[in-house]
Amino acid sequence: TFALETLARFPHWLAELEASGELDRAPDKATLVQWLHDALTDCEDEENLQRALRRFRRARMLGIVWRDLNRPAGATMWQTAQSVAWLAEVCIEAALGWLENFYAPRWGLPEARRDGSPQRLVVLGMGKLGAGELNLSSDIDLIFAFPEKGETQGGRKPLEHQEYFTKLGQRLIAALDAMTADGFVFRVDMRLRPLGDGGPLVGSFSMLDSYYQDQGREWERYAMLKARPVAGDIDAGQTLLASLRPFVYRRYLDFGAIESLRELKAMINREVKRKGMESNI
Repeated sequence: TFALETLARFPHWLAELEASGELDRAPDKATLVQWLHDALTDCEDEENLQRALRRFRRARMLGIVWRDLNRPAGATMWQTAQSVAWLAEVCIEAALGWLENFYAPRWGLPEARRDGSPQRLVVLGMGKLGAGELNLSSDIDLIFAFPEKGETQGGRKPLEHQEYFTKLGQRLIAALDAMTADGFVFRVDMRLRPLGDGGPLVGSFSMLDSYYQDQGREWERYAMLKARPVAGDIDAGQTLLASLRPFVYRRYLDFGAIESLRELKAMINREVKRKGMESNI
């Protein structure tokens, strides 16, 4: 249905995908980055950004669906999942970079860290995105973080980093998730962050570290197994995950941990039964 609807709206895309070779082989991530960079070059406002992102995503998904259905030489289910994950990562990074530049005159940019390195938003991919295995209809589970507290510089007025990164995160979610005439890029789910919908949208590294060490629940420990920095400051994201290793990987396994696994599995089974999905494997 997706492919038919897309070709009905953009019949010329099939010839363009064939000319680029995208019907026969998946473009690598660097190629996707360049293509999207070119597509966003002339975007002057967020409306144009959203349109460009959605059309880019739709064109790339058409190629992915085509290859998944026709299975050209070397195409596999894993390649499909990887291609969708790459597409999500490229869209997140491109949207984030565009928004940083667009709002810099108004909000400024974060002051440098104590070691002099610049600060950017850290975007952690969770679940299927973190594992690099999105399916064709997956939403993307994200957690936002930033390294250090401080104030922005160079804008109309200084903003606390908490406020700046929250505003930036909100605009990033809208760029990806908002439903427009062109659809959406990816549905964004932020509920895996500390305290879920009741918690702050963005947390500093120190806040996240304190939360997980003092209040982290068993399911959050297991969710962090697939966490991976997917956009923004990747190196800082790796540093954050390294600091959380004592929480994620316990030094020992006791009966309490085993019992919590049983309880989590039972909860999943109850939810599956409630939704009438027992036959869904």
